[in-house]
Amino acid sequence: MTTSDQQWELKVGTVVPVWVLCLAAAITIGVASPTDQYLIWLPIALAAAVLLTFCIQLSTLTKEGFVNRVMASIGGAVLVIGVATAVLAALAALNG
Repeated sequence: MTTSDQQWELKVGTVVPVWVLCLAAAITIGVASPTDQYLIWLPIALAAAVLLTFCIQLSTLTKEGFVNRVMASIGGAVLVIGVATAVLAALAALNG
């Protein structure tokens, strides 16, 4: 296995779980919390994603590509939470 293959597997294995957790958190927030508390819980989910990102990345003990992996992980989490915010805000506006 080449170094680039190892880096790709490391990137996928450490970045995608954070995105999945963000998606699960956004769905849970949309289902479980009242509409007036969406904007309270979504930033907390993003903060948890940032903490999880650093925990996962530091646990790999691999410094090659660290910044790229963190950037991809947090960037994807911001995108997921941003889309969830737009969807939940639209739902809250439709429900009054």
